[in-house]
Amino acid sequence: MLQAAQQLNMGTALRSHWPEYLMEAANLGLFMISACVFGVLLGYPGAPLHTAIGNPMLRQLTGGIAMGSTAVAIICSPWGQRSGAHMNPSLTLSFLMLGKVHGWDAVFYIVAQFLGGIGGVALANAMLGPALRHMSVNYVVTVPGDAGPAVAFWAELLISFVMLSTVLMISNSRRFARCTPYFAGILVATYITFESPISGMSMNPARSLGSAVWAQQWNCLWIYFTAPPLGMFLAAQLFRARGGVHRVFCVKFHHHNGKNCIFRCNYGGLLSEGKETL
Repeated sequence: MLQAAQQLNMGTALRSHWPEYLMEAANLGLFMISACVFGVLLGYPGAPLHTAIGNPMLRQLTGGIAMGSTAVAIICSPWGQRSGAHMNPSLTLSFLMLGKVHGWDAVFYIVAQFLGGIGGVALANAMLGPALRHMSVNYVVTVPGDAGPAVAFWAELLISFVMLSTVLMISNSRRFARCTPYFAGILVATYITFESPISGMSMNPARSLGSAVWAQQWNCLWIYFTAPPLGMFLAAQLFRARGGVHRVFCVKFHHHNGKNCIFRCNYGGLLSEGKETL
């Protein structure tokens, strides 16, 4: 485990933490493959599951449960436990601003996340072919709903704010920290079920770019590069203002394990506290 005061240069970061960077890329890649597979199963007119579930809301609920479960599975996997399973530049940037991530680690995490998003859709495209390219699925691209870009922007900002606020509150609670993956997964499932018709439910610039590259659909991509980082930045600043940055013990989604931690970690301090931290 790194000491909090240790500073990393680019070379040291790459030599020491390249496995975590690759895991971050793989984690988001797997998430995008799952999103594409379920996007085809539920959205492609020729898919049996699409035919079997005629109600659009039930299809959204099924997709939400599937992707929420995917998020939990990745976070709790050995790779997710080791890398922290950010899978999202907005999260990594917010944790950088809170002083819990080294600068070069943040740079390489964000690069890995974007590559993982693009690569995951590429692999899904190779597996699913025309069904993924069909206009009803369109590489599970995130686009504003009928209410328009302005509403989509504020919806993305809000869901991103709530997500990071919840993660910070739960992961820094001695009583509930182990439940962080499940709270995150429940929110993902809820957002996909109820919010996705408004903004497409991204919260994640790397996730949106991964689809946009293959769909060649750049309209309103700015929403997903601005609203999620802003919403999570505001959540991080509010948490800092209410409790102080010392109340952020670490920034892994799953920390109760024996995996190495590359962050400015004080998870042991959370476990040793004699009182509840919420």
